[in-house]
Amino acid sequence: MDLARFVDPKLAGFAEESRAVNAARGTRRGPRTLDEVRAIRPRTPPGAAVVEAGGRRVPIRVFSPTGTAPRGVHLNIHGGGFYLGPTAQDGERNQRLADSLGVVVVDVDHRLAPENPWPAAPDDCETAALWLLEENRFGTDRFVIGGFSAGATLAVTTLLRLRDRGLGDRFSGAALQFGTYDLSGLTPAGRRIADEFFLEAYAGHAPDRTLPDISPVYGDLRGLPPLLVVVGELDVLLEDNLAMAARVWAAGGEADLRVYPESSHGFTNRETGMARAARHDIRQWLTHRLRTRE
Repeated sequence: MDLARFVDPKLAGFAEESRAVNAARGTRRGPRTLDEVRAIRPRTPPGAAVVEAGGRRVPIRVFSPTGTAPRGVHLNIHGGGFYLGPTAQDGERNQRLADSLGVVVVDVDHRLAPENPWPAAPDDCETAALWLLEENRFGTDRFVIGGFSAGATLAVTTLLRLRDRGLGDRFSGAALQFGTYDLSGLTPAGRRIADEFFLEAYAGHAPDRTLPDISPVYGDLRGLPPLLVVVGELDVLLEDNLAMAARVWAAGGEADLRVYPESSHGFTNRETGMARAARHDIRQWLTHRLRTRE
C-alpha cells in the first residue's frame, strides 16, 4: 500500500517539529503489572450520571455546547489501554469538541480491565449507545461516534453490536484515532503488540481472541457507517489501522484513511502543528457527517 496516497502534502511543514518532539519524549512503555496500572490510574473526574438501557447501567459524562442548542450528539469512548479511566484532560477535550461542533458529547465511563475484563467494556459502551438511541435525546437524532486508541476499538465493536441489532444506520459516522483492531496477535500487525500487558489484562481469559467483539478486524464489516481512520506514520499500530481500512473497503464500506507523518501513538493529544492539523481534520470530517442527517 502506497502510504503517500493517504498523507496530505501540506503536513510536511509540521514534520520537523514532530521529529523534535519525538526525540525529546524518547521511547515510553506501558505498565506491565496490575500494581503499575493502579499506580498510574487517574483520579476519577466528578460529574458522572448513571443511565440504563436493556437492563444494564453505565456511568456517562455529558458535555453540552456553550450558548447554543445542540445540532447533534457525539458518543465518545476514551482511550487508556482498556485499563485507564477518563482524565481531566479528556473532559477538557470533550468540552472543546462540544463547543467547536455545537454538539453534546456523551463520554462513556466504562468498566476497566483487568478487574473487569472483556466483555465488560463493550457491554457498557453498547448500553450507553442504546440509551442514547432509545428516545430523542438532547432534541436531535443526529449521532456520530468516536474513540481514541482503545476507545476506537470499542467504538467499532459498539457499531458492530448495533448493526447486528438493526441499528447500524443510526450513527452517521465514526472518527477513529489509532485503534487496536487485532488483539489476537495472529496477524502480522497484531504480532507487533503481542507482548503488551493490556492484551492479557483485557482479553487474556478469552479462549478465542479473534472474536470480532474483541478483535473487530476479523468481523463482518458490512453495514458500518463511514469511518475516519486517523493514525501516525510511526505508530506501532499503523499496520493494524491499514488492515482495518482495507477490510472495510473490501466489505464495500467507506473508510477515509489519513496518515500523519513523523507521528507516533497518541500524537493528537499533543500541542504540535501536526496534532492541531489532525484535530482540525477530525472536526471537519465530523461536521460533514452530521450534515448528512440534516
